[in-house]
Amino acid sequence: MSESTLGGLFGGAALGGLNLNTAPAAPEHEETDETIHEVVIVGAGPAGNTAAIYAARADLHPVLFASSVAIGGALMNTTEVENFPGFVEGIQGPELMSNIAAQAERFGTDVRYADVTRLELEGDVKKIHTSDGKIHLSKTVILSTGSQYRSLDVPGEERLSGHGVSWCATCDGFFFKDKVLAVVGGGDSALEEANFLTKYASKVYLIHRRDSFRASDIMQKRVFENEKIEVIWNSQVVEIQGESTVNNLVLEDTATGQNRDLAVDGIFEAIGSDPRIELVADQLELTENNTIAVQGRSSRTSLPGVFACGDVIDPTYRQAIIAAGSGAVAALDAQHYLESL
Repeated sequence: MSESTLGGLFGGAALGGLNLNTAPAAPEHEETDETIHEVVIVGAGPAGNTAAIYAARADLHPVLFASSVAIGGALMNTTEVENFPGFVEGIQGPELMSNIAAQAERFGTDVRYADVTRLELEGDVKKIHTSDGKIHLSKTVILSTGSQYRSLDVPGEERLSGHGVSWCATCDGFFFKDKVLAVVGGGDSALEEANFLTKYASKVYLIHRRDSFRASDIMQKRVFENEKIEVIWNSQVVEIQGESTVNNLVLEDTATGQNRDLAVDGIFEAIGSDPRIELVADQLELTENNTIAVQGRSSRTSLPGVFACGDVIDPTYRQAIIAAGSGAVAALDAQHYLESL
């Protein structure tokens, strides 16, 4: 499976979609900013912003490159976050991300809303190319590029992206009041999306290719107790149909191979994600899971002065709190590296 689209206001699911299979195209003419920064951070999710907080408090004057479109990482597409320490009653994902980003800026982080198009990571001074035609220089680079949503790769998906196909219930659920929806997936994210969408939809089908969920017990309990949710086991979507908007799914029974139709007004995909390594795949050592390889519990990559944190190094846990802690590690590692020069 591959990823083609991020959902919602920050990725365009309601408006058409954002292709993340490759890095943004570089401009024809570039100009080098001769300032050599101490720390440049690529990616503005929990990991990147936490790295910025630590680097800024260490007086390293970090420059943080946030995407011009998909700002804030996966938390921007998350509904209620109940397991981030310090919020007894929980907090909405976008609000939590906004708070973390504001804290980073409070300590003097230089946030720039431009897409990084290319990285040159060899040598003592790293080069960061951005979509505004600038080449930025830095002694260290912290990579916190996160992960990207997987797609189903079925007929009709790309054509109807933004027209009933979405990856973000928080962003797009409002547009489906009193509609019949489908959610695809079997993990915590899928079950959370299904529960959230019942605030708007008249009915939500939760489609899973197996006969049991891998989600946490508490999320399963909420789904099974929600009268608006109907679970469809042992099924996978093989086609998304509709002229201008989604109106039908073709489901295949994974046990018998038989197909059937399911009339819906929209489909939300929550089938996992893959690390965003496009910018560095040909420069850094990777793991068998296609994450950036780091040394032990550190954030040090295969190149001196280059550090990585968050989901782009984590094939297992992928939690906001772990990404944030990973960002702190990266900033401290970068600080120690700079002190050794």
